[in-house]
Amino acid sequence: MRSSRNVLLSIMTWNTYIGAELTPLLSATPKQIPKQVTNVFRQFLATDISKRARAIALQIILKEPDIIGLQEAALWELIPPYSQRTVYDFLHILLCELKYRGLRYRVVAQNKNFDTALPSSLWNLIRFTDRDVILVRETSAVMVIGKIEANFKTNWHVQIAGQLLTIQRGWSAIDASVQGCRFRMVNTHLDSHSPEVQIAQANELLSGPAETEIPLIFTGDFNSNGNGNGNGNGSGTPTYQNLIAAGFEDTWVAVGKGNGFTCCQGADLLNVESRLNERIDLILFRKKKNWTAVEAEVVGEAQRDRTKTRLWPSDHAGVYVKLEFKNC
Repeated sequence: MRSSRNVLLSIMTWNTYIGAELTPLLSATPKQIPKQVTNVFRQFLATDISKRARAIALQIILKEPDIIGLQEAALWELIPPYSQRTVYDFLHILLCELKYRGLRYRVVAQNKNFDTALPSSLWNLIRFTDRDVILVRETSAVMVIGKIEANFKTNWHVQIAGQLLTIQRGWSAIDASVQGCRFRMVNTHLDSHSPEVQIAQANELLSGPAETEIPLIFTGDFNSNGNGNGNGNGSGTPTYQNLIAAGFEDTWVAVGKGNGFTCCQGADLLNVESRLNERIDLILFRKKKNWTAVEAEVVGEAQRDRTKTRLWPSDHAGVYVKLEFKNC
């Protein structure tokens, strides 16, 4: 069924932050691991997942996007030796915050990434699970036809406490339609430690879910600076330019105003002035003849968006985009 009129579709992408910096674990000796695990978990508690979820929910309510791609929708578990575990589920908390305010979203695709459990110095086991999720607003006209959830074949490997761990990442995709206009949306979070791994992961996207004839949207944290020089160092990896060369258009370049910076606030989220200085959270689309970007905005980056306890909603800002289908 083809639509004879133009159709609007709104999308948001947001890396919602796991709530702590894991880097101290990478250099710790086996003997130091329990103390570092305790420190990491204390930082997670201090960045208050509930208050941040409320701040992010308020930004979502202001825009009411049809579809949301979330990265780092973390699940933390405190597992004591002789009593019931305590679960901190960012996704559940966020959905409850939205529902409480009258806005309902449903999970339509989810990929589970890195998952590990380590002992703390207080005799607890701390388990962490990283997830990326696609949400659809229940009152949206978007109809989900199918989904794919997968992990990358190429991932970064690191030694922690003498054990080789795989920092697994992945992607999820939905095939959907809005008022008769079909499209595919892919949500992902590419590696930030190894440019070679990151490039390989982007190539997996291009040879996998990007192999479709219908209009295509990529959302996510690509860890490759859209305002960078593509020199292969840090967030200036060639990944962004590789995606553009593959036929994708950057919605921010098309209609965004200003620098569009989305990364990164301090790990404790308490820095007074914003530290955002890179544009690595992107919404890209392919098959321009089918649609055009009409609006793009960074969200969660202003002082007024912080919690009452002065936490930034995340170490990343989100990106909101409105696309218009043209006689699909």
